[in-house]
Amino acid sequence: MTSATIDPGGKNIAAYGEEPNGLLVFTPDMHFVEVLSDANVPRFASDARGQGTDDENRAAMARNIGFFGTYTVDEKGEFSGNRVEGATFPNWVGSVRTRQDLTLVVAGDRMTERFRRPEGTEIRIEWRRVK
Repeated sequence: MTSATIDPGGKNIAAYGEEPNGLLVFTPDMHFVEVLSDANVPRFASDARGQGTDDENRAAMARNIGFFGTYTVDEKGEFSGNRVEGATFPNWVGSVRTRQDLTLVVAGDRMTERFRRPEGTEIRIEWRRVK
């Protein structure tokens, strides 16, 4: 991931901080995994994942997300949607996204992902292909 922005009400702010970090993988058998994170989320003082403070857990949850599932393509071989099978945000599990909600545009080694939340906020993520 090279950049991620969110546009609530006409603003264009960093969705995952000033140093977004992420990975998106599409497999030939129609599965995907996407992990988005803010590289500057503070480490937990306890050094134990299950023993974070309320503030540490809140920051980790708000500034990171991971999810996986299956994707579909149309008769032209272009992305047409996905279904989330598991996620760190449980409300996304089972959700289906179509081109109305999620678009992927590929240009060379770059891909732009645009996701529109149900309330209308758009998230734009720029990816670079890793070889």
